[in-house]
Amino acid sequence: MKVIDQTLLEKVIIERSRTSHKGDYGRLLLLGGTYPYGGAIIMAALAAVKSGAGLVTIGTDRENIPVLHSHLPEAMAFALQDQQLLKEQLEKAEVVLLGPGLRDDAFGENLVKQVFVNLSQNQILIIDGGALTILARTSLSFPSNQLILTPHQKEWEKLSGITIEKQNEATTASALTSFPQGTILVEKGPATRIWQAGQSDYYQLQVGGPYQATGGMGDTLAGMIAGFAGQFRQASLYERVTVATHLHSAIAQELAQEHYVVLPTEISNCLPKLMNKISQKRLG
Repeated sequence: MKVIDQTLLEKVIIERSRTSHKGDYGRLLLLGGTYPYGGAIIMAALAAVKSGAGLVTIGTDRENIPVLHSHLPEAMAFALQDQQLLKEQLEKAEVVLLGPGLRDDAFGENLVKQVFVNLSQNQILIIDGGALTILARTSLSFPSNQLILTPHQKEWEKLSGITIEKQNEATTASALTSFPQGTILVEKGPATRIWQAGQSDYYQLQVGGPYQATGGMGDTLAGMIAGFAGQFRQASLYERVTVATHLHSAIAQELAQEHYVVLPTEISNCLPKLMNKISQKRLG
């Protein structure tokens, strides 16, 4: 098991160049939030923007867009039913987050298929939430892109066939051999582990706790991972995902000193300040 330490945090989160612009920090496309799960994609989008993503575009139900913009005017949005815009945005994106608040129905399944077919090799694909359920149910072939999976224990059971009580380091390592080489797995649970297919070792969180057991926590994590994936290119994608996952729980643990339960949006709101602190320590 590999340790997540301050050195790794400072390797990933670096001070921004004075000559940089928003195009240097990731062009993200987040897809989900179909009725009645509109809040999920909003929380994911908030986390992506707060993590420093340069350009964030949301594909969601049309009825969800006014609410999204009232919370987050910094993000762009379009209706998922607009096939032309969906195709255009898929072509532009560097990072695609698919699944927060995506309903498991015919529309959701068709969306997953469209994304799989239209992505190119150089795009990063994060599969979360409803898209994981659809993927497990339909047995679609994984795309060979840079792939990140973020299942909780029940979703991992559906994907891997490993029942929750039998999920451990050995069974997960074995199951990962059937996934595309390089696939990153964020195996969420009481002791979240971050794996990369083809590597025998893994990172395991030493922070976090039951105060995170509330709706939207996973959506926020997925948004943070998307935000980190679109920037910090001096570090590997695996390192970026690991640091995002760590900070998600580290912030929650800090907040839990004064709060019985931690809300996902509170984690997002604390993120920019902590990232700044880490980048300044590196300089010091």
